[in-house]
Amino acid sequence: MNTDFIDALHEIESTKGISKDILIEAIEAALISSYKRNFNTAQNVRVDINRHTGVIRVYARKNVVDEVLDPRLEISLDAAREINLNYQHDDIVEIEVTPRDFGRIAAQTAKQVVTQRIREAERGLIYNAFIEKEEDIVTGIVQRQDTRNVYVDLGKVEAVLPLTELMPTEKFKHGDRIKAYITKVDNTPKGPQIILSRTHPGLLKRLFELEVPEIFDGVVEIRSVAREAGFRSKIAVHSRNAEVDPVGSCVGQKGLRVQTIVGELKGEKIDIVRWSESVEEYVANALSPSKVLEVNVFESEKMCRVIVPDYQLSLAIGIKGQNARLAAKLTGWKIDIKSETQAEQEFGRPKDASEEMHQDSVSID
Repeated sequence: MNTDFIDALHEIESTKGISKDILIEAIEAALISSYKRNFNTAQNVRVDINRHTGVIRVYARKNVVDEVLDPRLEISLDAAREINLNYQHDDIVEIEVTPRDFGRIAAQTAKQVVTQRIREAERGLIYNAFIEKEEDIVTGIVQRQDTRNVYVDLGKVEAVLPLTELMPTEKFKHGDRIKAYITKVDNTPKGPQIILSRTHPGLLKRLFELEVPEIFDGVVEIRSVAREAGFRSKIAVHSRNAEVDPVGSCVGQKGLRVQTIVGELKGEKIDIVRWSESVEEYVANALSPSKVLEVNVFESEKMCRVIVPDYQLSLAIGIKGQNARLAAKLTGWKIDIKSETQAEQEFGRPKDASEEMHQDSVSID
């Protein structure tokens, strides 16, 4: 070891951000183990690396005692005072025991330690970079797929996209570019592990935030998202500015904004509805594209009874109950849907030509 070694540590410190002193301390600790292993000794030793010259010395540390029982760990008071008259009982004496060929071992050990610390530092930097992107969208390149996961290259790290987090109609091949939502970032012994999703409601929310400037600027808020990935989603929006239409902002001119998102989600249908403080109005909007005649709220049960025109009943419920299920998830209210005829028969509600409740929503196929 020499000044070139110290210069190299300075270079690593400036380029990799790893403190020179931390590296030297790690090398010194590793050299103690190397010394004991290579020279088959149980001595208590200290390794010192000169911070300026790079010279390495090994010192045996021995306790000053009256009677020596283990010469590897102890030294008599008389022997200690031959080295320095000031030594007292229970002091520690350091005697240099640097082996002649220790430089070769030191060089190998230093290389291993530095390489390991650089790898750990790089992993740390990657982890810190991606932990800040948790619950955000990233773009990567599909590398390969096995029976459980799709592996996506994000540049500095390979992320994992479980097959269970793919939309049912999706298939990817090597080289495909893919957008996904980071659901979790773990710091494992093998490095950062990044878990992705294409089905998470957060993906839909972030796509709108990226595509709609009014949402990005905070003028329009996304209040709730309900999603059955690959099939249909509902998103409730609210404007902080009375002059800005939240639904229209999300749809965009000629539907361009929302169609871009629909394309990214492989044709997933998206209903954009206006959020309202009024439960009746909010639930009616959430059942888009169905028309609603009446909403009765039962606070104690957190349930709404919704009455729709007879010809709209199947539309309100949706295929396999999907529309009603998503509306309930979006609003957080249980929804019981009845046709006008059913309401008349069960509750004695007069069947008339009541005007449909005003709804403020749009459905994009």
